[in-house]
Amino acid sequence: MDLNYRDLYRSFAADAPDLPLFMQPWYLDVVCEGGHWDAVLIQKGERTIAALPFFLKQKLGWKYITMPQLCKQLGPYLLPEYRSLKWEMRLYKDLIAQLPAGLAAFEQNFNYSVTNWLPFYWKGFKQTTLYSYILSLSDSEALILKNIEKNYRQKIRSAEASLNIRHDLPLTELHRLMGLSFERQGLKPPIALSFLQKLYNALAEQDCCKLFFATNPNTHEVHSAALLVWDRCSAYYLISGDDPDLRASGAAVLLKWTAIQYAKKVVNVPIFDFEGSMLRGVEQGRRDFGAQQRPYFRIRYEWSVLWKWGKLWRK
Repeated sequence: MDLNYRDLYRSFAADAPDLPLFMQPWYLDVVCEGGHWDAVLIQKGERTIAALPFFLKQKLGWKYITMPQLCKQLGPYLLPEYRSLKWEMRLYKDLIAQLPAGLAAFEQNFNYSVTNWLPFYWKGFKQTTLYSYILSLSDSEALILKNIEKNYRQKIRSAEASLNIRHDLPLTELHRLMGLSFERQGLKPPIALSFLQKLYNALAEQDCCKLFFATNPNTHEVHSAALLVWDRCSAYYLISGDDPDLRASGAAVLLKWTAIQYAKKVVNVPIFDFEGSMLRGVEQGRRDFGAQQRPYFRIRYEWSVLWKWGKLWRK
């Protein structure tokens, strides 16, 4: 692999018109802990026209490509003028051919703009369909609210009357609330505060994030917290946390609605992405907000038989 590909990718990303947040080099710099990120590129003349960034890790002598923490989607990215079936077939094939040699496994969630994975299928990769839930912000705020389920609209009105929305509390409050449900099970929070702080600092430097807190104006208790992030095309409800003892207040529903309003009126992006889940209870909460399914692919390949056995043993 060309040792300059990371630098080439940084230059490419600077000019890519709609490169998703999670594929930005500065984002990968933060989230690729425990390994390193790299990219394979296709050039036409001296111009880069296609790229596939990836997170490379090593464990017990195995090299494998996987998804970094708090990185929703990666996958191939083509410049807009090359997003035709003819070019996809050719460019995806060439990107696959450039992946590092000697991999034990490859697993990536592709951005939902990637709807063609045939070149990967022809090379033996497997695919699983996952779902995110997105809300179009092109409608009026009144219509968006109308399309939310009645019980959620009632919770929003009730929470608006009893809670305040703040943006000035420390990130530690969000991390604390995220960890409460895990603490009840005797588990450590899955995201370290140091990691979250480093990511938040990078997002704030790029001016593409906002913290939201729902608090009781009398007791000053923090009921719910969330971090909204965005790129040029979408806002993402990246992480959130709630106090299990205070969920009856409807704070979590109010924060989502407030974040939707902020994404529409302040950030001015066309899409709000709830960061959907395959869990039944979480999925219904997204759907009750009027969000629509957006399928995306998890693409994987396991070259190492020992790697396959290890995965089966861990299950």
